[in-house]
Amino acid sequence: MVDQVVRGDTAVTPQGVGAYDIAIAGEQIVAVAALGEVPAAEAEQALFRDGAQRVPRSRQIHNMPCVQLLAIAEQMLEGEIAYRRGEHDAAFARLRAAIALEDDLPYDEPWGWMQPVRHALGALLLEQGRAAEAETAYREDLGLGGALPRAQIHPDNLWALRGLLDCLERRGETVEAALIRQRVDFAAARADVPVSVSCFCARGMAA
Repeated sequence: MVDQVVRGDTAVTPQGVGAYDIAIAGEQIVAVAALGEVPAAEAEQALFRDGAQRVPRSRQIHNMPCVQLLAIAEQMLEGEIAYRRGEHDAAFARLRAAIALEDDLPYDEPWGWMQPVRHALGALLLEQGRAAEAETAYREDLGLGGALPRAQIHPDNLWALRGLLDCLERRGETVEAALIRQRVDFAAARADVPVSVSCFCARGMAA
């Protein structure tokens, strides 16, 4: 799946100012980093930043200012690349900064930022054995943490459910795990692709 993202047609060029294209290119950079190609990801990140600066501040997607979306992408890219360098604490700090920006987005349907950052944070935390922190991220994303408004949560999202189930199983919880597993199975039956981990960026966990 990561390879498929990398093979996409979108690429950042110094002349490109399309916010959507630049955001897609950001996802491709994350995929390149996930493959362990850090120098290549860093080189593409420089082009991403140049392209992002060329997007007019007045540009919006629906009611969403593009500069806010690109700011999330920048923090997420920094976090993903830092993780591949082995700078895990710095990576998690960047991803949490991206989450704060994501939570501050205005309400929109569909969501202005379609890749919940908590899915990546949770997957990478779990990959590093930090299951309690990962579980908190998944619970918040699913709306089970009680701290986020309805507009910022993703109830019964398969990716977050998969991550939460992994956390519960990691700590040997059985009662809630059985209930979450039912919800995972129901959501998986409607999914377009098999989901074995909450984010394909967690290469060590993806099946």
